[in-house]
Amino acid sequence: MFSGSKNFESYDKASQIMGGESNAFTNNDFTNYYITLAAEFLPYALRLEADRMQNLNINPRSLEVQRSVVIEEFKQRYINQPYGDLWKEIRELAYKVHPYRWQTIGMDIVHIEQATLDQVQWFYDNFYQPSNAILSLSGNIDPTRAKEMVQEAFGDMELRKVDFAPYSQEPLLSENRTHTIYRDVPSNLICIIFPMAERKDPDYYVQDLISDALSNGKSSRMYQHLVVEQELFTEVSAFISGDDDAGLFIVMGRYSEGVQIEKGEEAIWQELNSFCQEPLSETELQKMKNKNEAAATFSNMKILDKAMNLAYFAHLDMTERINTERNLYAAIDVSTLKTQAVQLFQNKKHCTLYYLKNSENGNKQI
Repeated sequence: MFSGSKNFESYDKASQIMGGESNAFTNNDFTNYYITLAAEFLPYALRLEADRMQNLNINPRSLEVQRSVVIEEFKQRYINQPYGDLWKEIRELAYKVHPYRWQTIGMDIVHIEQATLDQVQWFYDNFYQPSNAILSLSGNIDPTRAKEMVQEAFGDMELRKVDFAPYSQEPLLSENRTHTIYRDVPSNLICIIFPMAERKDPDYYVQDLISDALSNGKSSRMYQHLVVEQELFTEVSAFISGDDDAGLFIVMGRYSEGVQIEKGEEAIWQELNSFCQEPLSETELQKMKNKNEAAATFSNMKILDKAMNLAYFAHLDMTERINTERNLYAAIDVSTLKTQAVQLFQNKKHCTLYYLKNSENGNKQI
């Protein structure tokens, strides 16, 4: 998408001439292209975006260039560094049906190597359409004039329906799954993985707050108990995947040298069970809410962040919640935390990934 289009030889060159900075990223649920530049260049930027949405240069040479780039990225990030395949292993353990079982970059490097020009062209023609895009503008612009400029740039484009292939949702986990792998890494690592609510579900906010309460900062209970006091782990964290569909609540710990895997795992479960009995005091809960509110405030300070957040909430089809989501966190009480924690941690349906280092003599031992 940065290789050029019919009327612009190079996207990067065109944006740089306007003094703009642009980039993109892709996650499980969407791809985000963004550009920051002076407001006076908005009509030119819109023309630039419209041209690459309908007139992208897709040819054998551009495909081979980008294929090489993505292959090197795959090797650098997922093969040639410690724990690079951790998320791949987590996904393949936690998902058996849903497309989340694949990494965004691909399940295997062969998928990149064997991608054909016809596949790329079909994907572009099918998905890069106005009916499948969200345009978000933020900055020193007049809304009425901005809408006119958008109409001028995109208005003549054909409105085509995007062909979405149906996919199955992940069924409820009916068993405990475990998987052990060995890699050349400096420390043993454990991931305990729980299915959690989808992004639009009110339970999502409670589960998000639980993850913060467990391990947000060095004053959190898991860090204090497992890292500082018992010295079982050098790092411990609880976090959510944040996916649109039902996602993952993950507790991860990196072991201290010489600690038995079972001992560390038992200590994590003691913390989770303890949280189910006594989640937080009112003071601790308010502290978590304050941290959450501060993070939300900072995430909307930059013009680019505002545009991205607007696009994200529009993507979720709940734009109105962008300014009210904090109220959902503020309404959570200790009783609700306890109920959700019990549902998350005590139904005994979870996945455990043991990511262990090879022993010095080559024998694989837990």
